[in-house]
Amino acid sequence: MDINVNDAVVVPEQTAAKEKTNWVTGGFYAMGEVGCQLSWYMINTYLTIFYTDVVGLSASAISLIFVIARIWDAVNDPMMGAICDKTKTRFGKFRPYLMFSPIFLAIFNILTFTVFPIQGALKVIVCLICYIGAGMAYTALCIPYQGLVNLIARDSQVRMDYASCRGIGAGAISMALSAVAMPLILYFGHSETPNASGYFATTVLFSLVLIPCCWLCAWKCKETAVMPEAAGAKQTPIKEALPYIFKNKNIMITVFSTFSGAMGCMARMSMLTFYVIYVIGNPIMIAPIFTTMTVCQLIGNTTLPWGTKTFTKKGYMLITTFIQVAALILLFLVPANNMAYILGVSAIIGLTMANGNIAPGMMCDSIEYGDWKFGVREVGLTFSLVSFSVKLATAVTGVVTVSLLSAIGYVPNAEQTEAVKIGINAIVNLFPAAVIAISGLSVLFYDLTPKKMEQIYADLDARNRK
Repeated sequence: MDINVNDAVVVPEQTAAKEKTNWVTGGFYAMGEVGCQLSWYMINTYLTIFYTDVVGLSASAISLIFVIARIWDAVNDPMMGAICDKTKTRFGKFRPYLMFSPIFLAIFNILTFTVFPIQGALKVIVCLICYIGAGMAYTALCIPYQGLVNLIARDSQVRMDYASCRGIGAGAISMALSAVAMPLILYFGHSETPNASGYFATTVLFSLVLIPCCWLCAWKCKETAVMPEAAGAKQTPIKEALPYIFKNKNIMITVFSTFSGAMGCMARMSMLTFYVIYVIGNPIMIAPIFTTMTVCQLIGNTTLPWGTKTFTKKGYMLITTFIQVAALILLFLVPANNMAYILGVSAIIGLTMANGNIAPGMMCDSIEYGDWKFGVREVGLTFSLVSFSVKLATAVTGVVTVSLLSAIGYVPNAEQTEAVKIGINAIVNLFPAAVIAISGLSVLFYDLTPKKMEQIYADLDARNRK
């Protein structure tokens, strides 16, 4: 099924090269990410501590929930991607899912942060069902949303610009959530420490807001891009498409770097509350540290159009990744008794965390490469691998960090020993540094340069005109 492009005619001036970034469209595209983050933030940042300190689940029960959910995701995510690729409606291929799935996501978010009056195995089963339901609803929203960028733009840099808008949206809402989430949890809980009613009420509020955000994205982001595939082209069955997707090394590199990078970032973010409470010893610093990181991540996202154009997607990804690794190691080595230093290094980490939004641009280019190399363009199915890699990273991170907490002797709601504090410091800073470094090393093998993408677009356009 390989496509011979050696005889293809190079078109000096492509239609795609004339495309300009519509920043209004980019702004509305970002609203979809705002909706996603209103769900993802609570689960990623607070679910583990909610399970341990409020619901009262053991480390083994939490690990079991995460493992089972990810096993199901291995089936559910590619299935959802394939369904999206086969969808044909008057609203488009991906937009209908942005209209309907947010309602179900809101419902399951609320259920996930509900403490039911049950005990024993039944409590674990109910938590598992709610968590899987939230994951399925998130998949039904996230995969179409990620794939939508391929249908609202054709040019590689324009897509990268829209991915940057998505990152800015993520940074803005994360900044807001990091500043208000814990205060809201404490306010609604009428307590100085987080409790069940606080988590529940805050999740209800965020879930109600996410629905109109996603609807705004669906309303304004029309699927108008002309794709480089012949009209009426036969859909590739999933069992035939998957092997070619796996043979696409740039897709696999992007998926792996997304998985390992997300694992490192989520390990740190999910454990950062433990670090502030028990190592720094000042819960009031949770909001300033999280806010500093998210403000700087927002600033970092605004640099992505310039950075990826100046240094290429690969180059800017590598630069920011290894700066982040160095910052994490420094934070581990220096004692946590200087707030100015901690906030300064946190700012650097926040700036470099924006590089996660380079991956969608890399994936868009990898999809073009797959069409050029193998004649396979399965946007939904390909982005389902990204979605699964992030959720797999969430599960692995949850299992690893909870297990590490248990291994170092962490005791919930108690004063920790110095050895435990050192262990928490390592989990929050040293472990993420190692995993993120692995992510950066994998990107070294990504080989889609701007010059190569120009050739790919020219060949695809020439092939499409035949």
